[in-house]
Amino acid sequence: MANEITYEDIIKGVRNHDYKPVYFLMGEESYYIDKIADFIADTVLKENEKEFNQIIAYGNDVDIATIISTAKRYPMMSDYQVVIIKEFQNVNNIDELSFYLQNPQPTTILVLCYKNGVIDKRKKLTADIQKVGILFDSKKMKDAQIPMFVSSYLKRKSIDIEPKAAELMAEFVGSDLSRLSSELEKLIISLSKNEKRITCDHIERNIGISKDYNNIELRNALIYKDVLKANKIVKYFNDNPKTNPIQLTLSMLFNFYSNLMLAYYAPVKNEQGIAQQLGLKFAWQAKDYLSAMNKYTGVKVMNIISDIRCCDASSKGIGGNSISNGDLLKELVFKILH
Repeated sequence: MANEITYEDIIKGVRNHDYKPVYFLMGEESYYIDKIADFIADTVLKENEKEFNQIIAYGNDVDIATIISTAKRYPMMSDYQVVIIKEFQNVNNIDELSFYLQNPQPTTILVLCYKNGVIDKRKKLTADIQKVGILFDSKKMKDAQIPMFVSSYLKRKSIDIEPKAAELMAEFVGSDLSRLSSELEKLIISLSKNEKRITCDHIERNIGISKDYNNIELRNALIYKDVLKANKIVKYFNDNPKTNPIQLTLSMLFNFYSNLMLAYYAPVKNEQGIAQQLGLKFAWQAKDYLSAMNKYTGVKVMNIISDIRCCDASSKGIGGNSISNGDLLKELVFKILH
């Protein structure tokens, strides 16, 4: 099935010269679409072959007939030609590609980048792509997977990172992997020659996130009902609204307490059982939910989720509420803790 093909599978195949006539790269996560297209553009042809045999165009500038005509050409003084169409979602009548796929040019590597959506997998085009090439669905990464992405990204660069620092980056940047990788590159550049480990101090100095006053620390304070710490963080957020927007905080709180509500329905209420219930990759990621379950009842969590929704609405001006975002968050944290 198409969803079983991973980014790593495709990169490995290209690296081993196991080229396919077509790579249809689609999905909500543009990061992996761009990475695969760039890898093919960088590695398949030698530099002296690219001038005549590598074509990169955009969907707004070409039609399906031109794409097919270009793909049917033979390479010049090269074994392959590479044709990359970016923003392929802007091309009309893409179903006509099926005619080309019945007999694709074996010396052409056609890369189609279809972003911000997927094609209907029930269509004939989907089956035709899978018969001769690669159909890759680049799905948005879940929030719980982002810290692991951070660690893996840095590991490939021979850099280690503290687990808390990885969580901090994930919370601050979110699931935009292109932006996240850019911020990680900034951190790598900031390291001195002999440094091989990124800490929370590095992030505070170079990214502008406080290691003590952030959404992760607020979540931890709420989990353990540390009233003093929670209120200190809320005050810091109120004093620094640009780097601590309330919408980011509310999103974090809503995701956590929504997952906590689901955790109560886990058949086995240990780390392994809750991790399985929530779809977490590692059992240790369920530790915070277990701790919170000892502090909050299911009914209280339902009320908290309702309070977060009301706070979110008020922060957007719904209901004519004139309370500042700082006071809204302070009131919400009070309700959560009491």
